[in-house]
Amino acid sequence: MPRLREKSGAFCWGKSQGLLVRKMIRRLHDYKQIAYSLPMRTVFFETTSFTATVGDYLTDDEYRALQSHMQLNPQAGDVMPRTGGFRKLRWADGRRGKGRRGGLRVIYYWLMNNGQFWMFAIYDKDELENLTADQEKVLKKAIETELKKRGTP
Repeated sequence: MPRLREKSGAFCWGKSQGLLVRKMIRRLHDYKQIAYSLPMRTVFFETTSFTATVGDYLTDDEYRALQSHMQLNPQAGDVMPRTGGFRKLRWADGRRGKGRRGGLRVIYYWLMNNGQFWMFAIYDKDELENLTADQEKVLKKAIETELKKRGTP
């Protein structure tokens, strides 16, 4: 059997490749589970108010960690009733030393068909526990209008 060896950055065939191929296959089996948990291709859209306030609550690295978490678990946030499918995600607040329970709230909409996250709001739990009925109606109306415009069910 030819052997696979590296030559100037590219692989070329040599005399005996059997052992190397078996090792590569074993390594592929090791990575099988990891491959299923890789983040999917997604896009994050932010409202102007979200963009204006996210820096007050999260550093760039913390925001990147939040986005990575959302990519791996797009339905991690609880669906908020009476909002048309918006989700509320609880997130730890590093600047105040609060965990998820007492930390930040992120309101987002996950458009599954297009792999899009629409980021609407971020706030401290201390600022607002739950949305009012009027705020829920506004969110529902906004998402219905936007989805209708895009022709998305």
